[in-house]
Amino acid sequence: MNSPSLRAIDPQATEADDDQGVPVSVKIRERLKAAQRRFHANDNIAEFIEPGELEKLLDEVQDKMSAVLSSLVIDTESDHNTQDTARRVAKMYLNEIFKGRYHAAPPVTEFPNAERLNELMIVGPITVRSACSHHLCPIIGRVWIGIMPNEHSNLIGLSKYARLIDWVMSRPQIQEEAVTQVADLLQSRMSPDGLAVVMEADHFCMHWRGVKDMDSKMINSVMRGSFLKDPNLRREFLSLVNHKKG
Repeated sequence: MNSPSLRAIDPQATEADDDQGVPVSVKIRERLKAAQRRFHANDNIAEFIEPGELEKLLDEVQDKMSAVLSSLVIDTESDHNTQDTARRVAKMYLNEIFKGRYHAAPPVTEFPNAERLNELMIVGPITVRSACSHHLCPIIGRVWIGIMPNEHSNLIGLSKYARLIDWVMSRPQIQEEAVTQVADLLQSRMSPDGLAVVMEADHFCMHWRGVKDMDSKMINSVMRGSFLKDPNLRREFLSLVNHKKG
């Protein structure tokens, strides 16, 4: 049976009093569930994190990471190399390698296509870093973007491609879904006639563990609009990308 809340016992108690002792991760999860929002590893949940809660979440992750190190029988009290490891790992997850989950999208200025450009644009290679959601091992690779704008398309600055892609990639995920998320984001921002995304990456879940094959790479692509319908345009884009790879 669930225990009654503090406010049920004392009508003068505030909501903050009722929440005392509740982990911040539970509060965030309850908001997500109430809004019927998914919170998979590669989803952004920034809008459900209230001011000041990210710092509390960092403390909570640090405590849980300390417990993991303890269960791994690592003496973090007398081992000077691991005394601060739990804190470092918590900061790394929340503020760096998984920041695309907990922080809002970077601001990106969009410009109208004043000159009505309608020729193929290619951006890349952009270096990307992510993590496999199966083992939390690094994924390191490169991304190429192909854009076929129309007169109504929005254009963004060259560096902004890298910022948006880093925001998507800074989450635990699989490469196939990451490329689709990049395509969806750029499509919604730019509304081009055609969009192409190609990613080539090394997966350390294969290099570092398992089969330990250092030579395998994964390459996949997403084609939208004119890149999907026009084989000549698709061929031109892939030819130029392959030339850059060489």
